[in-house]
Amino acid sequence: MDKIIMKNLQFYGYHGLLPEENKLGQRFNVDVELLVDLTHAGESDKMEDSIHYGLVYEVIQAVVEGYAKNLIEAVAEEIARKLLSSFDLLQACQVKLIKPDPPIRGHYESVAVEIFREKI
Repeated sequence: MDKIIMKNLQFYGYHGLLPEENKLGQRFNVDVELLVDLTHAGESDKMEDSIHYGLVYEVIQAVVEGYAKNLIEAVAEEIARKLLSSFDLLQACQVKLIKPDPPIRGHYESVAVEIFREKI
């Protein structure tokens, strides 16, 4: 299957279990892989035969910068659900939601969840 890959999309949201996270917010990064047959787009050179990256960004932005959730798992799930319902050509997607600065002790680069969802 062909893929459209978007990496390190950056947003500011208010997701988390702690009240400080919901009040102050924090950065979130998103990587997505969109599984779609790109044969027609490659042959026709027409946008309607592919998925518009700008619209994908807007869907993800609306979720990450929207209503606060407790878990990044829930945020990733909503991103996948909205992408699959928004783009007819999209057959499946992989969503990685990265929380670079979670309020936990220790030395680390980030925490993240990664999910794969497909149309049934």
